[in-house]
Amino acid sequence: MKNFIKRILTICVALAIVSTLTGCTNWKKKYSGLEVEHQNLKGLYDNCRSNLEASAADKSKLNQQLVQSIKTIEQLQKEIDERNVSPGEASGFGKNMDVKFDANAGTITVTLENTLLFSAGEAKMKANTISELDHIRSVIRDRYSSMPIDVIGHTDSDPIKKSNWKDNWELSAQRALSVLRYLESKGMRQELLRAIAAGSSRPVASNSTESGKARNRRVEIVVRTKG
Repeated sequence: MKNFIKRILTICVALAIVSTLTGCTNWKKKYSGLEVEHQNLKGLYDNCRSNLEASAADKSKLNQQLVQSIKTIEQLQKEIDERNVSPGEASGFGKNMDVKFDANAGTITVTLENTLLFSAGEAKMKANTISELDHIRSVIRDRYSSMPIDVIGHTDSDPIKKSNWKDNWELSAQRALSVLRYLESKGMRQELLRAIAAGSSRPVASNSTESGKARNRRVEIVVRTKG
């Protein structure tokens, strides 16, 4: 009887030890799983924090650009009102330049007629254009050097017939690129320049008259004060 009880006790002790060891193994697995989950959550948290910090920095930069844009446009308007000068004079480009600015868009637009820049159907600039572009470049360098610049090519609505261009989109694109590349070659920062082809999609006059078509054939150099 004593031997039987002893055997029972031995078996119970063995089962208790096995159970304890199994429990330890399960707790180790659970701990390892929780540690992995903790590291994953920590990684997500760190990423979220980095994104929030980057967003805050971007927001601060945009706010600074907006303040500068408002200040620039307000200064232009103040000069026009107080000195009774043209937008060209107020912006620094000169009274003989075709200049407009849009307070809502934060843009200053200098318009050059294609007859000044290009021969009919051509995208290579005329030699006498260089002085005009050099003047515009110098004003941008002195007053708007940190602001993005769009060079936008425009045409009238007449279809392409006597040139090698596929259509007005292609012609306006090549003309915008010609102007952009010249400005870049004179030291304007590449990352601030952008060429845009508008074709005949943005007329400023009727294409039913020759004078209207002439006004629509143009290149615009747009200073974006809002970035």
